[in-house]
Amino acid sequence: MLEAFKSLPEDPDELRSVSAQMLQHIQSQAYQIEKLKAELHGHRKARFGSKSEGMDQLALDLPEDDEIAQAAKDQHAEQSPGDEEAPTNTRQHSRKPLPDHLDREDKVLSPGEACTGCGGTLRQVGEDVTEELDYIPGHFVVRRFIRPRMACTCCEAFAQAPLPSRLIERGRPGPGLVS
Repeated sequence: MLEAFKSLPEDPDELRSVSAQMLQHIQSQAYQIEKLKAELHGHRKARFGSKSEGMDQLALDLPEDDEIAQAAKDQHAEQSPGDEEAPTNTRQHSRKPLPDHLDREDKVLSPGEACTGCGGTLRQVGEDVTEELDYIPGHFVVRRFIRPRMACTCCEAFAQAPLPSRLIERGRPGPGLVS
């Protein structure tokens, strides 16, 4: 279209009409550019934007939803307690246990025999075992820190000895292995 405007007319009325056509053409191109920019921005946002910015699903309140929910409650109530299955999405530990052929040194870290709050006697209700791999020149050793969980018989408070400080927080290597 710009080819037609290379030779401009001499008449002022024709010049005004050509000018109006050029203005209309420029406005339509500007509109098309803005439309394409918005489309490109939408595609970039969909591809590179965070997943939480995705399109939300419409929440429709349908009467069928209430019927389905009621049917699910009825079906769940009909099941006997023995029919319940263990949850399938139990969390599994991501670390593999240290090999059994390595020597093991057990260290028991006890919080004491008496409650610090009331002075009552403590009884063991469980224990936490933490393993640490260490290197003593010539061989590897697994140090096991056994920390019994104790409960007071009087005030029902819990006590447990803290773990010794570690070079790597929540890590398995001991000081000999790191150095």
